[in-house]
Amino acid sequence: MPWRIAWAAITLIAVALRYYHLELVPFHNDEGVNGYFLSVLFRSGSYHYDPANYHGPTLYYLTLIPAFFNRIVFGGEGLSTIAARSLPAFFGTATVFTVFKLRRYLGAVGAVTAGALLALSPAAVYFSRYFIHETLFVYFTLGLAVASVHYRETGNSDFLMLASVSAAFLFATKETAIISVAVLILAYFCTRTYAAVFWRETNVSNAAPARVSSSVSRKQMPGVQTPLETRRLSVPVAWIGAASIFLFIYVAFYGSLGGNFPQGVFDSVRTFRYWARAGTENNVHDCLTYVRWLLQEELPTLLLGAFGLAIALRQRRNRFALFCAFWTLGMLAAYSLLPYKTPWLILNITLPLTLLAGYGVSECVAKIMQHGQRLARVCLALSFGLVLCFSAYQTLVLNFLRYDDDSEPYVYAHTSRQFLPLLDKVNNIAQINGSGKQIKVAITSKDYWPLPWYLRDYPNVGYWGHIVSTQDAIVIGDTSQEPELHKSLGNDYVRVDSYDLRPGVVLVLFARRDMTL
Repeated sequence: MPWRIAWAAITLIAVALRYYHLELVPFHNDEGVNGYFLSVLFRSGSYHYDPANYHGPTLYYLTLIPAFFNRIVFGGEGLSTIAARSLPAFFGTATVFTVFKLRRYLGAVGAVTAGALLALSPAAVYFSRYFIHETLFVYFTLGLAVASVHYRETGNSDFLMLASVSAAFLFATKETAIISVAVLILAYFCTRTYAAVFWRETNVSNAAPARVSSSVSRKQMPGVQTPLETRRLSVPVAWIGAASIFLFIYVAFYGSLGGNFPQGVFDSVRTFRYWARAGTENNVHDCLTYVRWLLQEELPTLLLGAFGLAIALRQRRNRFALFCAFWTLGMLAAYSLLPYKTPWLILNITLPLTLLAGYGVSECVAKIMQHGQRLARVCLALSFGLVLCFSAYQTLVLNFLRYDDDSEPYVYAHTSRQFLPLLDKVNNIAQINGSGKQIKVAITSKDYWPLPWYLRDYPNVGYWGHIVSTQDAIVIGDTSQEPELHKSLGNDYVRVDSYDLRPGVVLVLFARRDMTL
């Protein structure tokens, strides 16, 4: 009963933090681009993968589900900020829930600890409220790891098929799947090698220490079958089936469900050439960037994870903990060595780090329980409570107060909340003058994303990116263009106001004088 209460409470907290007021934060530039692709797909059914930019198709196709649901239940077209962001929020919550499936390997205390840290992680919450690929990507990475571990232990072919599905969705979500899979494979072989070297010193197992998990029998473990329940296919048949599932899903997504086949599949292979170049040319940061961000935003998880890593490598008792240790080190090394760095990539590091943190706390609790030190138990419980409170405080501040504050490491050139009054003004002008959404708008600023998302219902918007001769009712430029816009528009237009778009970019709104403001 305490176990069920704990995971239910943590899951509800994860849901609340990820779904509450999803429209509060303005769309980021990247969200605006993703929203544009979603709009085209939702309205016309058309999507073609671009190997040189953007990422895989799963985000757009899967978001059709909440979009259609939104239209059926609430009416209207169906596209909305809440509908779009609800998909990453779902996968962010699902990642927390899936961690509880590792109870056998982390122990009950370890699974609860890891789930709680992930549910309250500033990065996990912040990017679960972003309409980008990373939250889906991290979930499929975890799904691949968990299914592979279960298959390795039980030999049940069902887990191999689940691993294949996860791998297919992983590669169809983002090109960096090749990094994650490479790290997972290396972590597996490092675990086997490390265990083999120290095999004589201590017996290595997959499960959590018996003293932590002995109260739960193997038959009671969710997602783990006893040998009598294991269903085995012959190895060739199982792997052929898994490969077929992978190819079917992969081709279906990149082929745009037949609409861009075989070109989309060819492009999905060509893309690695483009992204190899982008990984060394764009968003260049030094190799300690992620460590600094972890210290600033994820300190409890970093410290507890380092503690768990040290125990896993020292005790060599738990094979899964060893795997998580090499998984964490591999992800940290891979993304730190790559010059290309963005804040959401840190999720690939924090996920295995939280698992290690859970394992470390589980071992610590087991040691204290073994010696029956009541004072130590109370101190540990209070300390962990303070850790969770600290993480919750950081998460609440980042996600609901300082979500567009550029001094926060996870706030990456984010759209300012001062941008939203611009949209209100455009809607107000369109409504008062009777033009409605047919009003003509000329956008001369080179920086205008995420405007296409917010003005998706306005068919007469021109995104010029430079000053043009126009008689449109509304003209939106930026402050660098303002002197020339005054000269070009003359006395026929009035400057309404200026609005911060993102750091370094301020938009200026002009309206024709004959429009009622």
